[in-house]
Amino acid sequence: MIDSFEQQQEYYQALKAKNRAYDGIFFAGITTTGIFCHASCTARKPKFEHCEFYKTAQEALLAGYRPCKICRSLSFPQMIPEEVQLLVNAVEEHPEKRWKEKDFSAIGLHSASARRKFKEIYQMTFVQYARARRMGAAFKETKKGSKVIEQQLNTGYESASGFNDAISKIMGNPIKKKNTKPLMASFISTPIGRMLCLTDEDYLYLLEFEDRRGLELEIEKLRNKYNFRIIYGRTAISQKVEQQLNEYFAGTRTTFSIPLFYDGSEFQRKVWSELELIPSGSTRSYQALAIRLGDRNKVRAVGRANGMNKIVIIIPCHRVIGQDGKLTGYAGGLARKQYLLNLEQMNNPER
Repeated sequence: MIDSFEQQQEYYQALKAKNRAYDGIFFAGITTTGIFCHASCTARKPKFEHCEFYKTAQEALLAGYRPCKICRSLSFPQMIPEEVQLLVNAVEEHPEKRWKEKDFSAIGLHSASARRKFKEIYQMTFVQYARARRMGAAFKETKKGSKVIEQQLNTGYESASGFNDAISKIMGNPIKKKNTKPLMASFISTPIGRMLCLTDEDYLYLLEFEDRRGLELEIEKLRNKYNFRIIYGRTAISQKVEQQLNEYFAGTRTTFSIPLFYDGSEFQRKVWSELELIPSGSTRSYQALAIRLGDRNKVRAVGRANGMNKIVIIIPCHRVIGQDGKLTGYAGGLARKQYLLNLEQMNNPER
């Protein structure tokens, strides 16, 4: 979300003037309707305090907004091909749905072709779009803390059961499950994207980029394993996480002092402990970690444990690279991994 007040004022004036020059530059989320629009949208303009501004459609979707049907805020800068429009319509009909290969053929589409065209237009995959829409609705309900039926109407679900299913799968349903424990969800803005932070009064359980592949599944597993109900709110620990992350990105902090909850096997916890020993500004290969753990043949197991890390940056899985020195998979994206390594190298030039 755009935080600069001056930038917000500029974008609001563009929104009021229906200035086409700003289409694609920002997207305006309207808090009173739950939709997001282009600058040139012809709908009645809201008050400034009812607007939130985003750089990308994906950010607006993850914040819980749905595309405007008047300005077709997912159509810029091109008209949408018919098969792509079918996908957008299908997601809006059932935002809670998790798409599988058979679902494409069910609406008469060839999966690979539709996915390729979707990526060409929106610069994000169809899976990312569907996930953002689904999780955005869940986070919106969590943040507002209002009744399910009210959120159903606000987010455009046709059935209460479909909406409730989408929310409960991710955040938990206190009505169906007794003795749940609260886990507080908050969001932290960083220069490389917003992060989801899950904490209670004792530990940090999860810190991930909100568009991370597989984030829903991570949340569900954590919630089901420990009988959590995830609700929106801040704790002393989440505030400390935000403060220390701000210092990290400002270049004034290289280590963290946050109490962490290590949700993993004994071997995974050993790998994560090794990750925490990698100094800021340095990197290690998967093989080097395997050797430190006593078995050079466990390179793949180390890689899997690295990928299972739920507390990114603080447990620095981004500092692990290939044996040849090249960057390898990072769930938050290789561009973010490179940014973090560059940031740390710049703040630790002697390493």
